[in-house]
Amino acid sequence: MLIKRDVLERIRSGEITLQFRRWRRRTVRENGTLKTKLGIITIGSITPVSADQVTDEDAARAGLGDRAGFHCWLATMKPGELDRIEVGWLGDAEDEAQPVHTRAVSPPST
Repeated sequence: MLIKRDVLERIRSGEITLQFRRWRRRTVRENGTLKTKLGIITIGSITPVSADQVTDEDAARAGLGDRAGFHCWLATMKPGELDRIEVGWLGDAEDEAQPVHTRAVSPPST
């Protein structure tokens, strides 16, 4: 799962706590982690959704503003299954010397 740097920074600050992905095959696992250039992201629940199920609150939590912003984003994505993914920040890249299993984990907020 590739995430742009500005989105990573907003996940780190807690501004973004949700992501949407449209894919043919998931590349992350529920309750797992994702190593990025800035640090480690926690992956919470992954829920298949239809575009009609996405609320304004969901879109805002994903940094897309509202449902209209979500639909603009969705129009730029390739076909595939749409998932709603809870995300949180586990630690910065410089913390990587500490094994992931020993770090304090804050689950993504719901």
